[in-house]
Amino acid sequence: MGKFAWQGKTRTGKSQKGVIEAPDEAAASAALRRQGLMLSSIKEQGKGMSMEINIPGMEPKVTTKDLVVFTRQFSTMIDAGLPLVQCLDILSRQQENKTFKKILLKIKEDVESGSTFADALKKHPKAFDELYVNLVAAGEVGGILDTILNRLAAYIEKAMKLKKQVKSAMTYPTTIIGIAVVVISVILVFVIPSFEKMFKDFGGELPMPTQIVISISNFIQSYILAIIIGVVVTVWLLKRIYKTPRGRLQMDALFLRLPVMGVLIRKVAVAKFTRTLGTMISSGVPILDGLGIVAKTAGNKVVENAVNKVAQSISEGKTIAEPLEKSGVFPPMVCQMIAVGEQSGAIDTMLNKIADFYDDEVDDAVSNLTAMMEPLLMLFLGTTVGGLVIAMYLPIFKLAGTVGG
Repeated sequence: MGKFAWQGKTRTGKSQKGVIEAPDEAAASAALRRQGLMLSSIKEQGKGMSMEINIPGMEPKVTTKDLVVFTRQFSTMIDAGLPLVQCLDILSRQQENKTFKKILLKIKEDVESGSTFADALKKHPKAFDELYVNLVAAGEVGGILDTILNRLAAYIEKAMKLKKQVKSAMTYPTTIIGIAVVVISVILVFVIPSFEKMFKDFGGELPMPTQIVISISNFIQSYILAIIIGVVVTVWLLKRIYKTPRGRLQMDALFLRLPVMGVLIRKVAVAKFTRTLGTMISSGVPILDGLGIVAKTAGNKVVENAVNKVAQSISEGKTIAEPLEKSGVFPPMVCQMIAVGEQSGAIDTMLNKIADFYDDEVDDAVSNLTAMMEPLLMLFLGTTVGGLVIAMYLPIFKLAGTVGG
């Protein structure tokens, strides 16, 4: 028999708590329900101490997948009528991610202590961002927490899909360029010096392409340490510049103007903006609060500034569409559709329709980018490596021609 601490209410609404002996938690819950009690929480007392050792900085991160699964399950349990604390207790016990498990247990303790669910979530910003907390708060106030959680799960899944699409677009060219840099570096640092020694033994004047390649190889060998330091310092400086408001604004504006990637970045920004704002408005979050959160999560300073101008416009009694159009970030079609949504009073529906359309646009842009980059990268790799090889073999061809003549 184990001892179980419980909290609940009588049929008249009076709060009670106590300890009951039972073979297991299910039996304890059944016994208390037979007494006419509605349980808010129940947990076993006197469990042994955990021997788990945690190394600071080595704890597993809460992934987007963990968050989606938790949100879906939590919504189903709330919809089925289970008490909030009991839902958190069940989900924390079945959670495999140790970091997330601890967070859920702390949230459960805060809720048991009288805190609202949204306030308890707010204490864990690494797991639950501002968007999540604000939507939950709106769900609690409106009494539609299960509906809000369903919308949140759908939103997170679509955001995760969008992120994967962008990553897949960047993976291929990054891999090819990385391979090219490694291959060219190996040829210049290790292979060409061997050829240079052989050419010196032959004597005679080397062809111009061969002389250029040997000069590049000698330069890299002589200043390889300075080159590495220069690359590291340049990357560090760019990161420092990007952290400053002005530097980030200039670099983000440059990203939007890139020939091919700029189009993809713009479409991702539109999809993210419309999806996030549409979800928040349809969930009952005030539009100004929603715009403030959307601006913070934009990921691009130019887009963030445009959203802030929208918020300012609304606070002055103006429309959403006008400042969006002036920003130059959002296509005319998007601005016109938002204007129609404002006039018809269905702005949330219109925003979600735009988001669905741009999700497909991002998918097409990623496919087109990959299809276009593949032959260009192959051409670059083949030309560079092939050019180096031909330059090194030209003297051998020349020598063979002289001997043959």
